[in-house]
Amino acid sequence: MQRMNVAEVAPEAYQSVLGLEKYVRANVDHTVLELVKLRASMLNGCAYCVDMHSREAAAAGESNRRLFAVAAWREAPFFDERERAALALTDAVTRLGEHGVPDDVWASAAAVWPEKALADLVLAIATINVWNRIAVTFRSQPPTDG
Repeated sequence: MQRMNVAEVAPEAYQSVLGLEKYVRANVDHTVLELVKLRASMLNGCAYCVDMHSREAAAAGESNRRLFAVAAWREAPFFDERERAALALTDAVTRLGEHGVPDDVWASAAAVWPEKALADLVLAIATINVWNRIAVTFRSQPPTDG
């Protein structure tokens, strides 16, 4: 059962996170953005966001094959160099450990993403992690219909 609706309890804070979401939606390639959101949500165990982003990506034309392969993206042949770099960066930022993002992961991303696009990508990864933490903490549930 959902613990609370943060949008009702802390609407100003919710709107602030939503503002960041609107920014990344306007500035990050939609296909990459949905892959990043799906991957981070999988890593964070956020059922609400996995459901939402897989359905949104499918509705936008993403193949089921690629969506399922996000769980094993390193072994799957379905992703190009930019997508792989974005997924590796998503893994590193989402699992941010004691030593931060490894230099090799950063270098791979910086090699295929221009500086502004890379900054926006990191903001997108950070944003989905915020949403995941909100949804998991408050036990948000995906709709059971559809």
